[in-house]
Amino acid sequence: MNSPDLQSHLVARRLRKSYGSLKALDDVSFHVGKGEAVGIVGPNGAGKTTLFGALAGSFPVSGGQITFAGDDITHDPAETRCAMGIARTYQVPRPFLGMTVFENVMVAARAGGGLSAAPATDHAAKILEQTGLFALANTPAAALGLLDRKRLEVARALATSPDIILLDEIGGGLTEAELVQLIALIQSLKDNGMTIVWIEHILHALIKVIDRLVCMAEGRVLAAGDPNAVMQNADVRRAYLGSTPE
Repeated sequence: MNSPDLQSHLVARRLRKSYGSLKALDDVSFHVGKGEAVGIVGPNGAGKTTLFGALAGSFPVSGGQITFAGDDITHDPAETRCAMGIARTYQVPRPFLGMTVFENVMVAARAGGGLSAAPATDHAAKILEQTGLFALANTPAAALGLLDRKRLEVARALATSPDIILLDEIGGGLTEAELVQLIALIQSLKDNGMTIVWIEHILHALIKVIDRLVCMAEGRVLAAGDPNAVMQNADVRRAYLGSTPE
């Protein structure tokens, strides 16, 4: 893949992660520039979610190095990386179901963002406005539909005031109309300068937002670069689409 340039914000070099004899990450290098949106695709078991976990600090890697804004964070835990500006969402939304939408975002602003009560209140209100949830502020999270749970997942990540957000299959399960609304939200984040890394199986959603595409298979990076060029790559077509270009 392309070598990281001087503007690269989050860089992984030759990452390895093994579970016994299974190589979940096999010498994976990855980078995203500040303000860039990078998509990650690949078949099930390709190593995409493992890469996310490694970048977010969910578990230690078996080898390699991760740097963020020039600092080596390879051995830093998830909470340290969150405080530094790395936020992530989960494929299955994980709100506090007994709390309201506002309370969920407040928890993230205080615990993840380190804000005291008054600033956190103002910050949470702005995040709810930004994500289209302001009218649902007093609604219990348990009462939300799937689209609004996805929005809340993004809102809670944004409440930590990140420099980069890792989106894990955020579009999964949505109708086409709901997906259009979610794409608009993610595009607005990009337009406001947010650095984005997005795993997604819904390729047409990814293509509308990303600058660059990475395709993984069997724990390795097959190709990275211009999205259209990557999807025309013969190895990518075989691994991801089950076919080769005509």
